[in-house]
Amino acid sequence: MKQPTLAEQMADICLFPLGQILASPGALDLLDRAEVNAEDLLIRHQQGDWGCVSSDDAEANIHAIIDGSRILSSYELLNTERLWIITEADRSSTTLLLPEEY
Repeated sequence: MKQPTLAEQMADICLFPLGQILASPGALDLLDRAEVNAEDLLIRHQQGDWGCVSSDDAEANIHAIIDGSRILSSYELLNTERLWIITEADRSSTTLLLPEEY
């Protein structure tokens, strides 16, 4: 029997709770125009696929899982527009929004 790869083993791991899910009107519009399911991005975010963040932000996210600070993911949709997902430090909520709405 074939051993599952590390990626397959990690696929169902949620690294932190999302809390209440919120989305700005701009984020909802972008998701609709890009025909992207928000749940797919939330799963990526929760599993540690931060999208297009800097190496500093990626490192900060890893520390945030341990120390309980804010977690930021950034996903490029429609080749030019970005959608941010931010999970608050207290894990009470996760918000989908556009960078200019921050």
